[in-house]
Amino acid sequence: MSSGLLGLLDDVVALAKLAATSIDDVGAAAGRASLKSAGVVVDDTAVTPAYVHGLAADRELPIIKRIAKGSLKNKILYIIPVALVLSEFVPVLVEIVLMIGGVYLCFEGAEKVHHRLTHDDADHEVPASTVGPEQEEATVSGAIRTDFILSGEIIVIALKDVLDQGFVSRAVILVIVAVLITAVVYGVVALIVKMDDVGLRMAQSDRPTLQRAGRALVTGMPRLLAGLSVVGTAAMLWVGGHILIVGADELGWHGPHDLVHLLEDHAHGVPGIGGVLAWFLNTLASAVVGLVVGALVVAIVARVRAARGDASAVAQG
Repeated sequence: MSSGLLGLLDDVVALAKLAATSIDDVGAAAGRASLKSAGVVVDDTAVTPAYVHGLAADRELPIIKRIAKGSLKNKILYIIPVALVLSEFVPVLVEIVLMIGGVYLCFEGAEKVHHRLTHDDADHEVPASTVGPEQEEATVSGAIRTDFILSGEIIVIALKDVLDQGFVSRAVILVIVAVLITAVVYGVVALIVKMDDVGLRMAQSDRPTLQRAGRALVTGMPRLLAGLSVVGTAAMLWVGGHILIVGADELGWHGPHDLVHLLEDHAHGVPGIGGVLAWFLNTLASAVVGLVVGALVVAIVARVRAARGDASAVAQG
C-alpha cells in the first residue's frame, strides 16, 4: 500500500515538473515570439499617438482605452483563431499571409514618405475644439482598422516562430503575446500623449528644477512625436522589406536573401565594427526593398484611384 502511494506521489511530482517545464517553455517561446515582432510593435507605438492629435486633453486616455480594447478584440477574436487554423491545416499560407501583410506595410511606409514630400501637414491640422463626437468615433474606428493590419502582422510573425509547438501551446503563446503586446503598446502610447500635461504641471511648480524640466517636456513633446512618426515610417519599410526578403527565400526565390547575406558576410570581416555594420546593411537592404515595393504599390493605387475618378466623372456626365 505504502509503495503504491509512494509511486503515485512520484508520478504526481514528475507530472508537476513536466507541467512546470512546459510553462517555462511556453513563457520562453512567448518572449521570443514577442521580440520577433518588435519592429511592428515600434511601428504600432509610433502610429497610434497621431490618432489623438487634435482631440481635447480629457478625451485622450478614454480614446486610447477604446482603441486598446478594439486591438485586443482584433487579436483574440479574429486574428488568432484564423492564424491557428491556417497553421494547423495549411501552414504554407502563414508565409503567404505574412508577405501580403509585408506588402501592406511597405505601401503604408512609402505612402507616408510620399505624403511628407508632397503635402504640408501644418495646413490641415484641426483644432481640438472643432473635433466632435462623430469625428471622434471615426478616429477610433480608423485606428482600430489600422491596428487590425498591424496586429495581424504581429500575430503572424509570432506564430511563424512557434510553428513547431503543439496546437494548444501555440494558442497559449499567441494569447500571451497578444495581451503583452497590447499592454505595452497602449501603455507607452498613453504615457506619450500625457507627457505634455505632466510637463505643464511640473512647469507650474514652485521649484525651479521642476519648472525647467516641465518646460523642457512641453517644448520637447512635438519633437518626440515627430521623431516617432519618422521611426514608425522607417519601421514599416524595414519590417515590410525584411518580411518580403525572408518570405521570398522560404518560397523558393533565394536571390535577394542570398545577396543580403553576402553583404553581411563581407561586413563581418571588418575589424571592430563588423557585427554592427552587418546589421546596418541588413536593415538598410530591407528598408530599400520596402521603399521600392511600397513605391510601386503607391503608384498602382494612384492609377486605380485616378481611373475610378475618371469613370465616376463620365458616369455623372
